[in-house]
Amino acid sequence: MFLVVLVSVLAVVALVGIGLFVFGLRRRLIQRSGGTFDCSLRWDVPDDAAESGLPPGKGWVYGVARYSGDRIMWFRVFSYAPRPRRVLERSAIEVVGRRTPEGEEELALLSDAVVLGCLHEGTRLELAMSEDALTGFLAWLEAAPPGQRVNVA
Repeated sequence: MFLVVLVSVLAVVALVGIGLFVFGLRRRLIQRSGGTFDCSLRWDVPDDAAESGLPPGKGWVYGVARYSGDRIMWFRVFSYAPRPRRVLERSAIEVVGRRTPEGEEELALLSDAVVLGCLHEGTRLELAMSEDALTGFLAWLEAAPPGQRVNVA
């Protein structure tokens, strides 16, 4: 009986260890090519926060974003999926505002986060990133090829 319990406990510990290892390996593979930054995302945000039905600070998903040419690929941190969850085209991003986290958002986001309100193909979204990442993101948006529209408020 003791041997069965011991083997069961060791199996559970091994599975948890393998799961954590795969999370770390996936993040390492995403960051391998460089151009990544920590970025929380809140998708399909209504213009009026009261319309969302979400309590303040809810709806944020922690992730890692990676520059890839004229796109940003956004990956959830707590996922095993090898593909990005969202792909944002540079030409379709319109920055509509910038603010600091409010109320419970301060608990849901990283401590130095700045929230950037955007429109992407008509869908309102918010990106939360550090001030340094924001500077790089805005520079990337403004560095669009000649003739391509840039919408930075």
